[in-house]
Order: sequence, then structure tokens, then C-alpha cells
Amino acid sequence: MINEQIRDKEVRVIGEDGEQLGVMSSKEALQMAREAELDLIKIAPTAKPPVCKIADYGKYKYEQIRREKAAKKKQKVTEVKEIRLTPNIDVNDLNTKANQARKFIQKGDRVKVALRFRGREMAHMNSSKDILDTFFEKLEDIAVIEKPAKLEGRSMIMFLCEKR
Repeated sequence: MINEQIRDKEVRVIGEDGEQLGVMSSKEALQMAREAELDLIKIAPTAKPPVCKIADYGKYKYEQIRREKAAKKKQKVTEVKEIRLTPNIDVNDLNTKANQARKFIQKGDRVKVALRFRGREMAHMNSSKDILDTFFEKLEDIAVIEKPAKLEGRSMIMFLCEKR
């Protein structure tokens, strides 16, 4: 909200160079902003009383957009990478998949390990949990289990993420 849109009785006012001008009526604050040929901008509407700043609205908006862009650049987007296993996987294949998962985790991504069952493999699900346990043992120096192994439809799924 700017200028006449501010309908509060009292507001805390911050001057154009950042100093506190104190609590005053919104009409007084608007008058001070007009004298300085600037705008009265409500920057903290939830505070008691609301905080307003005397500044150029266009310049304020531009600075705000720049700050948001800078914050967005610093954010790290984590992806979820999927590793698919089968119940009759061989030891060397499991090691290869574990090394691939290790690369993903070191890069900062989360890893979804899916053990897919097909046909008659559904009958031997109870012995298949140890495949996921073995997979995790190969990675437990750098990873932690975010979500433990859980059966969802025809696959058993476990999520791993980087140790903090």
C-alpha cells in the first residue's frame, strides 16, 4: 500500500535515509512524504502500529525485485533422482547402482530407490527388503534414510538423502 491507500490511524514512520521519525497519524506521515516529494510506503502491515517508510515507490519496488532475484540465485534446488532395482539383482550390478547413487547424493540430490517386482517376484517380497538394506549399507557413510522402505503397489520404495 502506498500514500492514500494507507488507512491506519497511527503508523510508525521511517525517514528516507533510514532514521526513525516515530509514531504519528497517517495524515501527518503522508504530509511529510509530500513535502519531501516522495511516497509513503507501508512496509510492515502486520506490526503494531504498522511501519511505513518515506521513499520513492519506483526505486523501492526495483530494490525489492533485485533482492528477491539475489535470494533466488543463492537457493539450491534439490532434485529427486531414481535408482531402479530388481529382486534378482547381482552383487556387481548392485555395486554399480550404489556408486551411481553415491554420485547423486554427493551432488546434493535426494535418491529414490525403487525395487520393482514383476510377475512371480511378488511372492518373494519378504526376502527382498534385505536388498534395499544392503544397498543402504553401501551408502551409509554419506547418506541417511529419509523415508524407510515401504511397499507401494508393485514396488518397494526408499528415499535417501545426504548426511548433515
